[in-house]
Amino acid sequence: MSLKNDVHVYIIGAGFAGQMIADELENKKIFGRVTAFLDDNPLLIGKQIKGIPIYGPISMVEVLHPNVQDEAIIAIPSATNERIKEIYDLLSKAGFSKIKILPSVSQIVDGKAHLVQTRQVDPQDLLGRTPIKISLKESLAYLRGKRVFITGAGGSIGSELARQLLSGGAERIYLFGHGENSIVAIYRELCVLQREGVGEKASIVPIIGDMKDRDYVDYIIKQTKCDVIFHCAAYKHVDMMEANPVAVIENNVFGTQNLLDAALKHNVSRFVLISTDKAVSPVCTYGFSKMLCEKLLLDYAQKAKERKSGQAFMFVRFGNVLGSRGSILPLFMEQIKTGGPVTVTSPEMQRYFMTIPEACSLVLQTGGVGKNGISYLLDMGEPIKIVDIAEQIIRFSGYEPNKDIKIKFIGPRKGERLDEPLWIPEENPRETDYTKILQITSLAYTSQRLQDILQKLQPVCFLDQTQSELYRNKEYLKEVLMEEVPSLKEFYNESGKN
Repeated sequence: MSLKNDVHVYIIGAGFAGQMIADELENKKIFGRVTAFLDDNPLLIGKQIKGIPIYGPISMVEVLHPNVQDEAIIAIPSATNERIKEIYDLLSKAGFSKIKILPSVSQIVDGKAHLVQTRQVDPQDLLGRTPIKISLKESLAYLRGKRVFITGAGGSIGSELARQLLSGGAERIYLFGHGENSIVAIYRELCVLQREGVGEKASIVPIIGDMKDRDYVDYIIKQTKCDVIFHCAAYKHVDMMEANPVAVIENNVFGTQNLLDAALKHNVSRFVLISTDKAVSPVCTYGFSKMLCEKLLLDYAQKAKERKSGQAFMFVRFGNVLGSRGSILPLFMEQIKTGGPVTVTSPEMQRYFMTIPEACSLVLQTGGVGKNGISYLLDMGEPIKIVDIAEQIIRFSGYEPNKDIKIKFIGPRKGERLDEPLWIPEENPRETDYTKILQITSLAYTSQRLQDILQKLQPVCFLDQTQSELYRNKEYLKEVLMEEVPSLKEFYNESGKN
């Protein structure tokens, strides 16, 4: 492939990251030529790096008059969200239609930035707070030489955990999921990242399987000899799960129990469950399933303690993540592409938000510092109104809210509430030694209570000829859930039907 001499690439930031990107572009000679750096540092402006001039300040970008095929790459991994937004706005106004960005500094390990890590700027780079910076090399030291098993590895959280794990020195990374396409996608992506020099060498092993299959889960945990499990897999789309309540209990609750049984039996050192704010005083079947997963996790932590096995079972709870599948970000983007309207449930609806990379960095850190039976909560900052996010995404797309693209309020769906609490008062969140990681006092169920609940749910999910009338019986399931969780009883009574 010949050099695209007609494509000019401008790198925003002349620091180590920008210089490494420039070197790669010059070496590959297929993506265009680096025409200039742009930087605000007066000590650099007017100089050259390997023959490439440094222009500045960045605000002068409007005088460049780029062609339609020209690219800009923002290579300032330490920049705040606010600064990234300022630079993006400057580039857009200057006429750049192709704007890429490097990940945050927490994803740049050992001072190495790679062209393959660049991606198109999207709204999550410009929304919310500036993510906390975590040294992956330091926080992932506990995984060096270990075998790490990720369930739901093809999903938003699982796949980002896998990307960051490349920098942890793990011996093997097992990508477990039941969706062939999503597992293939993250497996191929990780292979490309490794080939381009990102992270350390680790064996990447894709595994197609279903955590509802108890025998297979036991077999695969035994065979892989994994040291750590990050359990991300779950059915989680609230409205879809209200239409299929038995499926969410079968998958989330009994699937998690299968994993916990196998982990305890085969001496997995650490088990980290990814939980959600919807587990707090749940008002939907999905929320109940995750609440029960938290209780199961605490029960197995107690079993590990009684066995004196040295194993650690913990969960990490957090709220919404920007850009995850089924979240509002991709939904709003699709609605904008078709001309709107952008649908928002209520002007008052608000949620806690965090970017996927930041949430995953904190989860990985918690997995190392967390203790058996201790529950953790990520500090999500202040809640953001959904309508404010809708307006920002519309503007990001080059339109004016309620002028070019309408915002339509449609009312909450079943299982949604205007505010989503992250904890109940009794859980008493308190700081740990680690920024943005809180410890909570999650109230455990007795083993007997858990067993009683599971016995009630079992014949709904799995055919028992002696109780065949309960199999897939949604009404019976609703009664069981209402009996166990008062908040669900209020919800079902208000909604009138399941």
